[in-house]
Amino acid sequence: MTRFTDHMPPKFSFKIKFKFKFKEYSVIPGFPLSFSYSLIYLALFVILPLFVLIVKGSELGLSGLLREIFDLRTLLSFKLSLLTALVAALTNACFGTIVAWFLVRTPFPGKKIFDALIDLPLALPTAVSGIVLTVIYAPSGVIGNFFLKHFQIKIAFTPLGIIVAMIFVGIPLVVRTVGPVLMSMESELEEVALSLGANKWQVFIKVILPTIFPSIITGFTLAFARALGEFGTIIFIAGNMPMKTEITALLVYTKLEQHDVASATAIALGMLLLSFLLLLLINLFQSWTSKKVTGV
Repeated sequence: MTRFTDHMPPKFSFKIKFKFKFKEYSVIPGFPLSFSYSLIYLALFVILPLFVLIVKGSELGLSGLLREIFDLRTLLSFKLSLLTALVAALTNACFGTIVAWFLVRTPFPGKKIFDALIDLPLALPTAVSGIVLTVIYAPSGVIGNFFLKHFQIKIAFTPLGIIVAMIFVGIPLVVRTVGPVLMSMESELEEVALSLGANKWQVFIKVILPTIFPSIITGFTLAFARALGEFGTIIFIAGNMPMKTEITALLVYTKLEQHDVASATAIALGMLLLSFLLLLLINLFQSWTSKKVTGV
């Protein structure tokens, strides 16, 4: 005799288990500990200062914040800082790549000394480099007097002088970014291209440039970010004329000297947002170019 319950469909029960686990991508042991240290480091030295900047800048309220950011003097400082940094970074990306190529592919006497001199702008105190550049490029300086006398071009105390200072502090970043990629390139690829009938320019454009282009973009990004944040080197050679040669960092410093902390943080917040958007676009372009090169 069968029971009624014997013909009933079996009951299905399921349980949803939420399990969150970090996947270890590194062979180095102690991933949770290293992750915790990294998170603490980012929180203390990146996230917390940015959070305080946002909170301090918001003390003026939305209307006060917009008033400080869209003030004519502030907008002109944004324009000057961004344009000069962009020109300097593009210049460094071009000539820094040439210098890196020269160092990697050309043996010559004194190469080690020349290689060490590339890093000198990073080691010099910014005040020292600013004074040296001002002495050289001032109207009475060696290079400044030459350009003023023969080409009627004034370098120091103009936006051109700001670009010179930004190039000086940024070129080592491009050289040190592109150089290792050039060293790791296989020369056999170039030899194969030459044996197939390509000339030197075709080899450079079709073989070499696509390989090193992502590193050039990386160097450009680093040089651009360094130029935006540079202060000590620029204030000596810029002349610091409001609405003419006044960069944003100097305007923020001027506000702080006037004990106007809220306005200084508001201007810094505006520059932070602009810089973040530009760097985000550059990183997206770098990611796109890397995928085009690697096909991944």
